[in-house]
Amino acid sequence: MARLSTHVVGLDIGTTKVCVLIAEPREGGAIDVVGCGSAPSRGMRKGVVVNLDACVASIKQAIEEAELMAGAAVEKAWVGVAGPHVRGLNSRGVVAVSGRDHEVSREDVQRVLSAARAVNIPPDREIFHVLPQEYMVDDQDGIHDPVGMTGAKLQANVHIVTASVSAAQNLVNSVNRAGVEVEAMVLEQLAAADAVLSADEKEMGTALIDIGGGTTDLVVFERGAIRHLAVLPTGGEHVTNDIAVGLRTPIPEAERIKKKHGCALASLVDDEETIEVPSVGGRKARLLSRQILSEIIQPRVEEIFSLIAEELARSAFDRSIHAGVVLTGGGAMLEGIQEIAEDALDVPVRRAAPIDLGGLADSVSTPAHSTVVGLALYGARQRARPPVRPAYPSLFFRVSDAVRTWFGELF
Repeated sequence: MARLSTHVVGLDIGTTKVCVLIAEPREGGAIDVVGCGSAPSRGMRKGVVVNLDACVASIKQAIEEAELMAGAAVEKAWVGVAGPHVRGLNSRGVVAVSGRDHEVSREDVQRVLSAARAVNIPPDREIFHVLPQEYMVDDQDGIHDPVGMTGAKLQANVHIVTASVSAAQNLVNSVNRAGVEVEAMVLEQLAAADAVLSADEKEMGTALIDIGGGTTDLVVFERGAIRHLAVLPTGGEHVTNDIAVGLRTPIPEAERIKKKHGCALASLVDDEETIEVPSVGGRKARLLSRQILSEIIQPRVEEIFSLIAEELARSAFDRSIHAGVVLTGGGAMLEGIQEIAEDALDVPVRRAAPIDLGGLADSVSTPAHSTVVGLALYGARQRARPPVRPAYPSLFFRVSDAVRTWFGELF
């Protein structure tokens, strides 16, 4: 297939790792992976920058590794935004169809989306996405693309994603100080869904659970669109801390033990299996039963899915996820986690990693890379679409457009 010449870059700045993906877009919205880099994340906590210099250093390290693999320089990136400060709400907009023939045009669609985003939000928050759920033309509902249809009234139901202005700006500042321009900020749940969910799952109804280091992200799809999102303040880092305390071992060793020997369901572990556990302060390492490790991990994992079950029940989408639940993220790689999720949520559960990638796909075909792959896919698909200027652009895009216009006038 024909290739587009410009690389697209995804940048996922998480609590435990920073990951960069360089890809070449292909026709149809697919990508070929040409470079990937990762580095331990420092200066981030639950999706928020807490140490700017440390965060910049981690981003630079990950970018240098990806550039070395790809043989190309990173200039711009699609950056993921996540954390407890990210919130979503449903809204509705209604406009009269303009034109003598009452035929819905692209301009009418933009007007109705602008009307839907006219909601009151606090001054310290910014709208990042206005995601259409469905359109209505007069009394006909369930329309995905109303352009060309005839009617007097156009209505749009949308899901609006907002985030803290200061948290997002600190993230932008970190990326800029690492020498990279932010092409756009993208909701990480939306990006991960692009990488691992099928169109059928989005249409039937599914919940995507992305278990990261500091948080667990939940997003519910139904009839092809986002209906609900939430961020839970518990993730894989909390499991690691439990292991460190329970086994009295340093946190880096607890993380290594979790990845190599961890199991979220104690009944799956043989009673005779043992693991070597380093001690704190240079004391002699100990041999402990792997069963003890699982008994430390299981309560925290059960807590995570208990919180998810409560969130789904509160949102009234617990009986709408007919296609089941999809687990992704680094925390989803724990053995036994699917069984616990199925028991807590009472729906089919599968673990998902990015698929249908070209190039160096093997390096990113794990659940831990779902978000960064999704960011690159999102960027490739957005570039392929004709540009549409929103009637009320966000602060980030207003500044970006002003800079581009200024450079255009100079050169």
